[in-house]
Amino acid sequence: MKVIATEKKPIKMWLNDIENGALDQALNLANLPFIFKHIAIMPDCHQGYGMPIGGVMATKNVVVPNAIGVDIGCGMCAVKTSLTDIDTDTLKKIMSKIRKVVPVGFSHQKEKQDKSLMPQGVEELATSPGLDPGDRRFESCHPDQLPIVSREYQSALTQIGTLGGGNHFIEIQKGSDGHIWIMLHSGSRNLGYKVARHYNELAVGLNEKWFSQVPKEWELAFLPMDSEEDKRISEK
Repeated sequence: MKVIATEKKPIKMWLNDIENGALDQALNLANLPFIFKHIAIMPDCHQGYGMPIGGVMATKNVVVPNAIGVDIGCGMCAVKTSLTDIDTDTLKKIMSKIRKVVPVGFSHQKEKQDKSLMPQGVEELATSPGLDPGDRRFESCHPDQLPIVSREYQSALTQIGTLGGGNHFIEIQKGSDGHIWIMLHSGSRNLGYKVARHYNELAVGLNEKWFSQVPKEWELAFLPMDSEEDKRISEK
């Protein structure tokens, strides 16, 4: 581990080589007035929006939308199969079929997928803007609190079962246990990006109103924990 101690807060780095853009972002993080203890930089670090991907920070009483990132809800999953071996020809056929049925990049499904695959209550949320905010069926999922989710519902129906682009993948692997595994890293699709952008734009506007000491060019606008906007993003 390497430690940079020249800034207001130390930066602890678990890598020997870091691109200049990511390092600049890490230095900016270390000089934010609300950082708790230190900044951590992981081995997969690279430049992101305001905050480097692979960076970790804890804040005191604020949320930074760009630090949460634009890929809200992305994740990884691995499924163990009963197979212990697979020949190359079969593997190629399986991967070819996957490429045909799983849209990648900006592509969506040609038809809307089954609504039952969506989180419970989301359809009512998207189609009934006059819902009672006290309705326990939806708890924190009132349309006024989730404007992007409500607006993007119909589009999301065509994004179920799609992969995304960038570093998202579907792989067939052989594990150390001798079994064949299927692993995927899925993106949040356009929904995560729009949620992040919505709250970052709110934060930028409020920071300008408050004459924030955080330079706008750092792309690290923040929302105090006691603001209505922050309460909404915290509930996500």
